[in-house]
Amino acid sequence: MIRAAIVGLGWWGRTIVDAVQGKSNQITFVAGNTRTRAKAEGFCAERKIELRDDLDGILQDRGIDAVVYTTPHSQHEEHIKRAAQAGKHIYVEKPFTLTVGSARSALDAVKKAGIVLGIDYQRRFHPSIGEIRARVRDGRLGTICFGTAEAAAPAGLFLPKESWRTNPEETPVGAMTGIGVHLVDGFIDLCGEIAEVYCVNTRRAAPLVDDTTTVTLKHKNGVTSSFNCSIAAAANYRVAVYGTRGLAETERNLDGFRFSPAPDKPGHPPASQPEIIDHKGVNPLKPGLEAFAAAIRGDAPFPISAQQIIHGVAVFEAIVKSAATGNPVKVN
Repeated sequence: MIRAAIVGLGWWGRTIVDAVQGKSNQITFVAGNTRTRAKAEGFCAERKIELRDDLDGILQDRGIDAVVYTTPHSQHEEHIKRAAQAGKHIYVEKPFTLTVGSARSALDAVKKAGIVLGIDYQRRFHPSIGEIRARVRDGRLGTICFGTAEAAAPAGLFLPKESWRTNPEETPVGAMTGIGVHLVDGFIDLCGEIAEVYCVNTRRAAPLVDDTTTVTLKHKNGVTSSFNCSIAAAANYRVAVYGTRGLAETERNLDGFRFSPAPDKPGHPPASQPEIIDHKGVNPLKPGLEAFAAAIRGDAPFPISAQQIIHGVAVFEAIVKSAATGNPVKVN
């Protein structure tokens, strides 16, 4: 059993804890640290987590194997380096960092320390996304033409003024930082590295943050993809990939998967009926954290590589620049 500490006990830190605490035989949280201790005392007591006042105390504790960070994005580089120097394995909230330079510096520290790094792109671990990936990889979709996706949640409508998530330096292109980065990572996974981006960003309803973003991506292999994301709209998460031999898509909020085959000849119906697989009620946070635990044990590498992490940050930087300039931006 991997013994982990949670650093940052806001709503997302608590969500991560509750995904595995008492539910996994591979990872458990034994300690925690947060900026506002009083707000977390009851939560930690109920879940048998020792709340510590000092991050250094956690990093020096030999009984702790790993640290999970759900801290402000601008702090990730520093926090990763501190944990790496202490020899702790690291799992970090997305986005990894806000700049490529910061990402490279953090990953250099991880490599030097020889520790395992995981990133919380939990939707990669959802079985509905896994079904799309399988059909992309094994050729059942034929030649991939394009992908499309949308992600929405209403959280931006309710952010308090004191939340760090309302700071545009912490959450540039608000909806992009809050939720769109999942779609960037998803299309890197499904369609390959990205060469160019174009972003349109706006504020429709959230009082304190930009809340709605549309992005078009041109992949290095010629595939195009696009997505819409909002943190001020009704909740949904859907991904679709279109190929010459069929369409692979998730249903609303990833609750199911559908593969619709294309006809073999023009004017003819498909040779087989759509394939539908139900995945209601799946929480992908647990398999993501357990994949991290498996990598620590040496069972299998964490499936999101350092190269993909760096490329994802480079794409994020390009999207931020495109939103500011109103022009397409090439990914460096």
